[in-house]
Amino acid sequence: MTPNHQDERTRIRQAIDRLLTGQGTASDGSLTAAALAVEAGVHRMALMKRHADLKNEFYERVRADTAQIPETEKRLRETIVKLKQTVADKNAEILELRQQITMLTLAGAVLIERLNDAGDQPGAAGNVVRFPGS
Repeated sequence: MTPNHQDERTRIRQAIDRLLTGQGTASDGSLTAAALAVEAGVHRMALMKRHADLKNEFYERVRADTAQIPETEKRLRETIVKLKQTVADKNAEILELRQQITMLTLAGAVLIERLNDAGDQPGAAGNVVRFPGS
């Protein structure tokens, strides 16, 4: 590990402690990875890529120390709830459309049968025109 890499890790750990105690100085104090990166003075992608273990440790401590769910997880959970509702709505719509297809198919069959019966009877309605080939 290079001294710069070790220095980043030390700053990240100190920033974790400050954020968890509500004493953030450089960031807005939110319990997010972005705020942690700002607080530690490291690029957000450096935190995500090189120091992913510290980011995960931060989120574990957020859950354990503050009994809170991280903001990103809250947003993801809300999105999941919305998506599940959307899927349920779409499934209900598909079921309704399938039932309509069945009913329209049956109605079409009944109309064809009535048309065939009317064509066989003498004096059938003169306004019914049969399609060629039917």
